Amino acid sequence: MALITLPASLTRVMQQVNAPFADTFRALRGITPQEIGLLLKSIAAKRRPKRVPPINSDFFDILGELSPEERLIQQKIRSYMEEKIRPLANSYWERGEFPHEIVPSFARLVAETFGTRPYAIDALGPVLTGVACMELARVDPSIYTFFGVHWGLCMGSIDLFGSAEQKQRWLPPMQRFELIGSWALTEPDVGSATAAGLTTTARFERGYWVLNGAKKWSGNAPIADLNIIWARDVSNNQVQGFIVERGTPGYEVERLEGKIALRTVQNANIRLVNCRVPEANRLPNVGGFRGIARQLAITRAAVAWAMTGVAMGAYEKALAYAQQRIQFGRPIGGFQLVQNSLVQMLANVTAMQTMCLRMSQIAARNGNISHEHASLAKVFCGEKMRETVALARAVFGGNGILLEHEVARYFADAEALYSYEGTHEMNTLIVGRAITGMSAFV
Repeated sequence: MALITLPASLTRVMQQVNAPFADTFRALRGITPQEIGLLLKSIAAKRRPKRVPPINSDFFDILGELSPEERLIQQKIRSYMEEKIRPLANSYWERGEFPHEIVPSFARLVAETFGTRPYAIDALGPVLTGVACMELARVDPSIYTFFGVHWGLCMGSIDLFGSAEQKQRWLPPMQRFELIGSWALTEPDVGSATAAGLTTTARFERGYWVLNGAKKWSGNAPIADLNIIWARDVSNNQVQGFIVERGTPGYEVERLEGKIALRTVQNANIRLVNCRVPEANRLPNVGGFRGIARQLAITRAAVAWAMTGVAMGAYEKALAYAQQRIQFGRPIGGFQLVQNSLVQMLANVTAMQTMCLRMSQIAARNGNISHEHASLAKVFCGEKMRETVALARAVFGGNGILLEHEVARYFADAEALYSYEGTHEMNTLIVGRAITGMSAFV
């Protein structure tokens, strides 16, 4: 609303409101009816509540790049996450439990979105798959991670490296979430250095592969029906992948306790003690660690999108809080320092969205995602996600550490996304090698 400039005579009246009545009456002499109207209009403008603009975390309209059909898929995922997941996200996160009751409805959501096209890690295409991951993480990074491990890592390994028979056996029931999948590469003593050599070993013996070793983190493992276990073939030191079914003798799963992030996700420590896996469960088309790296580039790009969703969720909560939290007689969103934080958050979100969009557009054009593009997106989005959730938590003041406001959950979960699918440092070195032509890996 445009500011109303009062005549000097009315300004004098406003200044004498607290003066004796006779003085105020004398000040009113010579004031025209038009000026009285301006005075009343000014008073009404001050009392009229200001219309709060809608919360919009897509400031540069990246969703405008989607077709009408794709927009319907995006909206379906957002509606499901808001209606089915948000109401229960905090309680399950706090208890460190997985909401098994949502699996049937989540399976229907996937069938109506991802399942409308033949299976692939990025079945909806690089752009829409990324947007879908963003929408999942915008409400609950734990549910995104559950889906990412099952769909992108476990099913993705079978699709990329499995035989026709393995794909036919495992993928259909996994698409329907009748079977839940897990994935295990990291070891207790081998994290970023997995490319240099796994300590978990595989030895072929009379039609079976005998696995020995240990794995750490393995998302979904405590609730999974099958797990993709990566091990070093002792005959040639090449990496092999195996489908290990729950209940296999020598396959021991221990739920990982004490997490402060992604508490809804069920992680595990795994022990493999002379675990015998039939040759039919070995993935035949891995081709060494390069195959795994190719898969991780695809899922790493999805994580960059998910980081963007986390930042969006935190920004939206902070803005809504700033619009209604009253301090010193006015909403805190009207204070300069709070607005500075909100604008910085929005700038971060917008930069993350536009980088991820362009990365995925290039992947769609080229038919694949480059390692350096995926790594740069994860490096940048990881930094900006952390900054955004920290700013959002600060807007809440002391309330920011209370789970009821949700931003504390985003703040904690961001730390897990920052590290998984390749640490910030390792992804930095992947980009560094691409731009200098020199490897700085140890």
